[in-house]
This record gives sequence, structure tokens and C-alpha cells, in this order.
Amino acid sequence: MGTTQLETVPEPKYWHLKTVLSEALDSEFAVGEILPNERDLAARFGVARATLRQALEQLELEGRLQRRRGVGTTVAPPRVGVAVAARHTWPGAAGDDWQPVDSAQSDTVPAAVARLLETAPGELMHIVRRTRVTEGQPLAAELVYIPAAAVPGSTEAELLTGPARAHAILRELQSLELTGQDRTVELGSARAEDARQLDRLPGAPVLVVTTRYVSGGRTTAVAVSTYRADTCRLTFGESDAVALLAG
Repeated sequence: MGTTQLETVPEPKYWHLKTVLSEALDSEFAVGEILPNERDLAARFGVARATLRQALEQLELEGRLQRRRGVGTTVAPPRVGVAVAARHTWPGAAGDDWQPVDSAQSDTVPAAVARLLETAPGELMHIVRRTRVTEGQPLAAELVYIPAAAVPGSTEAELLTGPARAHAILRELQSLELTGQDRTVELGSARAEDARQLDRLPGAPVLVVTTRYVSGGRTTAVAVSTYRADTCRLTFGESDAVALLAG
């Protein structure tokens, strides 16, 4: 990388630095290669480390860089296309790419989920944890929230553990008639729990897809899927998929 004078550039310094770094990634670095440390990079470009961090964070958000525990900042591979099925099906139905991990019960859920489910305070909830992996790489983690009252037959699942329990809960859900579903997508930051599952650092950029499932005129389940923003580009639809993020 060569030294670039940034003082007279009208746009924010970190934004111009991001462009310079992006060009260097294309011409001087290979996928997986470790970047020099922040102190050396900041000195080379004549910027404060805070400015450098802003540029690096933006490149990570765009999927050009990855921060890896115990390794440092590396050049990221091209994003993997991940299909978000538009099919009208419950979680766990045939063709579902998610793998159940476990299931637990709780009377406490995030406020946003409680609003979607219109639950009463203290209402018992099944929380099914699932993961999505491609070629051994964790791409997404998911929590499916299901009011226990919506699947009364699931009491037998309490005798099971791990993936078997999660499967049993989802089978009970699939016995209901699905009458509607909708999704929202937003950019977020990885919580500590999601970061562990996705092999990311807490606060890393993620894409959060919230799916609401309706049966009998009310919301019966809510799935919150957290995708790695550095390696994923989401596509929607069954045939003519629309790219949400360019690779």
C-alpha cells in the first residue's frame, strides 16, 4: 500500500481511506491474508487510528474484511448467496435448510417478539434454537418463539433433549394450518450469544430477518434469524430471486 495524502480531500477522511484500502485489497492482497496492524496502517496513511477503524469497520460491513478471534483482520472471501425461502411453510417443514440445536421454555422474551405475538406478561414460551451451515461455515443462527398454549401437544417434548426436543416442538407447530406469514429485514449488531454461534466478535454487523407466522387469525410463531453480514448476501423468492446484497 502506498501513502496517500488525505488532508485536502473534501469527503470524510475515513470514507476516502476506505476507497484506497478497497483498491489495495483488490490489487495487493489475497483472500484470507492478514492485514498489517492498526498502528502500522494508520502511520502509513497518515491518519488517526480512530479514522482507520471507521474505514475498516465500513469495509467489514461491506463484506470485504473479516475480524477473526486470535488472528486479526483478514481479507474476506466473496459473499455466499443464501436463499431465504419465500415458500408458505412453517419452520422445520420439508426442504428447510436449518438444523435444530435445542429447545427451552421461558416466560421472558424480547419486547419486540412479545409485541408481535401479543403475549401476556409471564406467558410460557417455547424457544427453539436452530443454525444454518454451508460447507462447514456457520452462516446464520435462529430463535423460533412459539407460545406453549399454541402447541398443547408439545408437553411430551419435555421428556426429550437437544435436537430431538426441538424437532418435536416444530412437528407440533406444523400440525396447525398456516394462513399467513411476512418478513422484515434490518441491519444489526451481533449479540454475544449470536457471535459465539457465528464465530464472530460481539458487535459485528449482521442481517436480522424476522418472520411472523399466522394461524387462526393470530400470530402463532416468530422466527428471528441472524445472518453474518460479512459473508452472506440474501436472496428472496423461489425462482427469480432478488439479491438483497450484492456480493
